[in-house]
Amino acid sequence: MKISKITIKSLFGIKEWSGDGKNIELVGDNGTGKTSVIDAIRYALTNASDREYIIKNGETEGEIFIETDSGLSIDRKPRQGMTDYKSVKQNGNVVPSPETFLKTIFTPLQLSPMEFISMDKKTQNATILDMIQYDWNLDTIKEWFGELPPDVNYEQNILAVLNDIQAENGYYFMHRQDVNRDIRAKKAVIADIGSSLPIDYDGERWEKENLSELYTEIEKIRKNNETIEKAKRLRDSHDGKIRGFQADKEVKLAALDREMASQEKNIESELAKLKEQIKNLEEKKAGLSGAKEDKAKVISAEYEAAVSKYEAEEQSYAEYADMEITPIDDLMAKANETEKMKGHINEWRRMLSIQEEVATLQKESNSLTEKIELARTLPGTILETAEIPIEGLSVKDGIPLINGLPVSNLSEGEKLDLCIDVAIQNPSGLQIILIDGTEKLSEENRTRLYEKCKKKGLQFIATRTTSNNELTVIEL
Repeated sequence: MKISKITIKSLFGIKEWSGDGKNIELVGDNGTGKTSVIDAIRYALTNASDREYIIKNGETEGEIFIETDSGLSIDRKPRQGMTDYKSVKQNGNVVPSPETFLKTIFTPLQLSPMEFISMDKKTQNATILDMIQYDWNLDTIKEWFGELPPDVNYEQNILAVLNDIQAENGYYFMHRQDVNRDIRAKKAVIADIGSSLPIDYDGERWEKENLSELYTEIEKIRKNNETIEKAKRLRDSHDGKIRGFQADKEVKLAALDREMASQEKNIESELAKLKEQIKNLEEKKAGLSGAKEDKAKVISAEYEAAVSKYEAEEQSYAEYADMEITPIDDLMAKANETEKMKGHINEWRRMLSIQEEVATLQKESNSLTEKIELARTLPGTILETAEIPIEGLSVKDGIPLINGLPVSNLSEGEKLDLCIDVAIQNPSGLQIILIDGTEKLSEENRTRLYEKCKKKGLQFIATRTTSNNELTVIEL
């Protein structure tokens, strides 16, 4: 769509001017109305102007009428003291929501393409990336990453979004640093625990080891050994014990003899002194033999009982007497080792728990790495399938490159070419470029700019300040 007719009346510094669909350069000195033509067309398309006064000084009404080769007509009449007149029609029919419609047929840079050069790098890059046609929405992001990564401006173009996702100050990268830091800290704890454990420590083995059963077995053997030792002592000391019992018997009998002899002597002495008790003493003397016999029987009975008791005890242990003592040194060493190893189980369990945490964190870190790498590789995939409106455009680390160079590294001529490419983003929209102030360009670059517009099939209206006192239209 191109402009086929332009009529301007009483707008800005213009009394009356008309043009057709030719490419033209408006030349003349300052104040001849060159920029007023550009501003009038901008006003027609945007219903806005940077100028404070739109109607020409001394007039009460102005008008800008534009007609295109596609049947679109735009007629605006700013009025003093009255509501401005506006008419936007397509093939004679009123266009609904005209201001909204007009915004769809041009880009702001078409009305001032040179502004692209004065943009900061970030705005330039965003403008170029916005031109890449790739159909996506938030569901696309969720499908790629399983979620909407936080701290990302999703109002940007898709390549800028992906660049933010993979950026070193982005959520994934920063979160991965935190996770990896946690992994390193936990691995250090694991190493500390591991160094405190015995070499080749098998926690599962020592956890299953039944220390209570081991000590029960040791105690059983210990008691059995004591029984065997007692049996051996009983057997080995049998003769000595019997001799001891015999000696005890003889000692007691000898003592009895001495006691009886002493009593007999005392009695005989008493008889001499106490003849009146002779009868009683004689009777007592006569009874001594029986008493001695009774006591001797008691002593013998005690002897027999002691022997019988000892031999009975000896007999009860007879089966153990020939047994060998079972050593428990190895079992005690095993029990001590088991008890020592069990003392490490809590730390071992803690180490296993931390190892599980590390595995979980490592899995999360790997997932974050995959997402970061995905965000870094997706631009290449997108550029393979997306519609690239600028020849030689590529993207690296979220930065658009023209033939491998960032915009700042392009020559002035290359930047001018890029201005035109960036300005025209809608092939079905209004194909016109308004270029104000081309006198600032070298003749070579100005010619290159015009040829670029012609090559792309664009209609253009340019202005150039000269020393001419009147506005001159040069058809190109």
